[in-house]
Amino acid sequence: MVTRAHLVDSEGRYVIRDFSEVPALIRAKDRTVWIETDERRAEVESFLQEQMGIHPLTVEDIFFDQPTPKVEDYGDILYIVLHGIHREAQDPESLGTVEIDILIGPTWVFTHHPRSMRSVEGLRAELERNPRALLRGSAYVAHAIIDRLADDYYPVIEAFDDDIDEVSRQIIEEPVPDILTRLFALRRSLQALRRVSTYQRDVLLRLSRGEFGVIPEHALPFFRDAYDHFVRIADHADSYRELVNASVEMYMSSAANRTNEIMRVLAIISTIMLPLSFIAGVYGMNFEYMPELRWRWGYLFVWGLMVLVVVGLLTYFRRKRWL
Repeated sequence: MVTRAHLVDSEGRYVIRDFSEVPALIRAKDRTVWIETDERRAEVESFLQEQMGIHPLTVEDIFFDQPTPKVEDYGDILYIVLHGIHREAQDPESLGTVEIDILIGPTWVFTHHPRSMRSVEGLRAELERNPRALLRGSAYVAHAIIDRLADDYYPVIEAFDDDIDEVSRQIIEEPVPDILTRLFALRRSLQALRRVSTYQRDVLLRLSRGEFGVIPEHALPFFRDAYDHFVRIADHADSYRELVNASVEMYMSSAANRTNEIMRVLAIISTIMLPLSFIAGVYGMNFEYMPELRWRWGYLFVWGLMVLVVVGLLTYFRRKRWL
């Protein structure tokens, strides 16, 4: 748990400073400062409210989970809520969101994320190699985070693609009942993915249209590119959800076909047993004047008759292609 500031010093080197130095760095207004935190501290809340002029309710929103992405304009400060996603392999129900709150000021960016995020870690590593985003301004730092957050969706998209292919193959080769449970889990996860990506697509659309003064006009093409990413992600989620629905229908059809096959076999067995039961019932009545009962070959005759009936019925069924 740490709060730190990322900036480029007077000699053009990327450096990390402790949070205690942040107020002086912000007041200087001579460089872009990225303040990053993954914790909730009283001094950070006090700094945001008293020195940055952030409304207490907005500060409260920053440190509490927000169910949907959004963007709020406060004049010279822009507040953005976005969600990254994490997903453990082999378990589609583990799809969850990781919230990141972004405040964009004229010469600073503040981000809060309650857990580790690849997009933030990726930006830190990039700044160590080339601090260009910090040199270009706060809007470019925010875009660098958003762009990497969008890129992190694609491995999840590919994992869903692999899951759907595997489930479809199992439906054809071995449609066990557990597949239906997995399909419903996939559908729930894809619905969550679609919901998040759709909201974030709408947020990026507003950011890319130049509605907010904090984002300069020359930075808008970069935000339009991030918007295009989320358009494609939402389209992928829609198409995969349709594939899952089609897989559910295919499984139900396969299950119905298996049931019909079982019922056909049972019906054939019942049809064969019916005349056999009739023959056994006739010769089991034990009337005194039944000539076949005292016939020397009566027992073998009944067996022969039963075999003849079975063979005849099986031949008939095969000619009808019921077998």
